[in-house]
Amino acid sequence: MGSKLKNALVPKHEILDEKKSEKILKFYNITPNELPRMLKSDPAIRELNPKVGDIVGITRISPTAGNAFYYRLVIEG
Repeated sequence: MGSKLKNALVPKHEILDEKKSEKILKFYNITPNELPRMLKSDPAIRELNPKVGDIVGITRISPTAGNAFYYRLVIEG
């Protein structure tokens, strides 16, 4: 059965593995706590079964910029 969130208006969300998370944090020279936050209960990631502390990568398609990438830290909620 497909995800209820497979919709053109919901960008792609994925939980980053440890290696990719470290690479992103090093690239931006930040700690996880400096990332914007996203609730564990957010409908866009609920089906991914995130854990508190995971970093979620969000890929939005932009008509002018192509793909735009955003990152969020999963918090309780």
